[in-house]
Amino acid sequence: MKTQRKSGILLHPTSFPSPYGIGSFDQWAYHWIDFFAESKQSLWQVLPLGPTGYGDSPYQSFSTFAGNPYLISLPDLVADNILEQAILDTAPPLPADSVDFGAIYQWKLPLLAAVSAGFHHRASAQLRDEFQHFCTQNSEWLDDYALFMALKNAHNGAPWNQWEMALRSRQPDAIAAATRFQAKAIQAHKLAQWLFYRQWQMVRAYASEKGIQIIGDIPIFVAMDSADAWANPAEFYLDELFQPTVVAGVPPDYFSETGQLWGNPLYRWDVMAKNGYQWWIRRIQAAQRLYDIVRVDHFRGFAGYWEVPAQEQTAINGQWQKGPGAPFFHRLKDALGALPIIAEDLGEITDDVIELRDQFGFPGMKVLQFAFGGDASNAFLPHNHLPNFVVYSGTHDNATTRGWYEQDSTEAERDHFRRYNQVDGSDPGWALIRTAFASVANTAIVPLQDVLSLDNSARMNLPGRADGNWTWRYQHEKLDDGVRARLREVTELYGR
Repeated sequence: MKTQRKSGILLHPTSFPSPYGIGSFDQWAYHWIDFFAESKQSLWQVLPLGPTGYGDSPYQSFSTFAGNPYLISLPDLVADNILEQAILDTAPPLPADSVDFGAIYQWKLPLLAAVSAGFHHRASAQLRDEFQHFCTQNSEWLDDYALFMALKNAHNGAPWNQWEMALRSRQPDAIAAATRFQAKAIQAHKLAQWLFYRQWQMVRAYASEKGIQIIGDIPIFVAMDSADAWANPAEFYLDELFQPTVVAGVPPDYFSETGQLWGNPLYRWDVMAKNGYQWWIRRIQAAQRLYDIVRVDHFRGFAGYWEVPAQEQTAINGQWQKGPGAPFFHRLKDALGALPIIAEDLGEITDDVIELRDQFGFPGMKVLQFAFGGDASNAFLPHNHLPNFVVYSGTHDNATTRGWYEQDSTEAERDHFRRYNQVDGSDPGWALIRTAFASVANTAIVPLQDVLSLDNSARMNLPGRADGNWTWRYQHEKLDDGVRARLREVTELYGR
């Protein structure tokens, strides 16, 4: 992927300000884009936008095609006359600087279901026509997703591979009966998807008008409890009861003696190859409808992936398996043309991963927090960067840079950091922002937490932590004229 020198900010939409407990596609999304343009940024990176479940992780979604209904702007529904302002006026008290996902689940989702119940009476003919057109155009994934969510709710949230066998195995009579019985719930889930896509496309169009591209994010694997696995069981390693036989993870390393056991079902790449990787083509097409550029999480899995028997409690007893490799990307290119992909190539990376990345010209990632404490050969140090990379101060999985410097780093790392950047350590976030923007890497992305010089109380995700992740939100007044001017200056200074 060839690009000019550009810079941008990593911020998930749930982190926007809002009086309704979670960021959404309302006025604050547009204020954010205005701030972006005024500070001369051109790349906005988000996390996966799919519907989240247990743990609230955007990387464990109920569907790789669907959008998160939490992000729907409720004031826009009032403006469209499909929701009464009086209902919003009775919203429960919700925190302003974090997301209480439990409260949002209890309040916002039933509210959206009520919007669906009255939609055909309240909505204009134009809105009704738009909705029907959306359902027709997206039926390939939407029908399965809406039925999946309706059935999941009917089963008190139980995973699909614990449902009765006729529904697990998608017996035609059982599916037909469930579709009739769950008609209202199915309609509500479809309407929520239309609202999500409609509002997101307006936000994206506004960003495009301002010269801003959006970098999206898709995990290489999908969740076991997802419409994707339920609707396509033959493309995953599942037994006759639809339980996974092997699951995804990463092996033990310097950071974890037992590795990481993710639990995602693994693809039957042999089956996918025989049908020309059609599911993946549809997945990338769907991502291109949402984003301008796609970061693929755990890119190394396309070269080789860690396979763990499903009964294991840790990732220790796994083995490497060969991924689909170059033929997979050749097929995607044949079907889709140029692939604007960023390869997340962090962790234990072998030569075959680098060869695959470079063969297709995908930029890799350099995270500056990993650069310090060793010697001058560290590949994350800016003097070792190359143009076709994306340099980050940190990512959503890192501490904030201030938090890293003040809490998580060693004295050797802090000393190296100060000497390399020629700073005293009083403002580590901005030290790494300047270093990232000065890099020869064509693209530089920094989390908003570093722009605001925040400590680890603003951390987005701590891998391995069971709860408390994904909740951080900023306050609009923090994006003041001083922050705008500082970002604009460093952007212009380093030709981004």
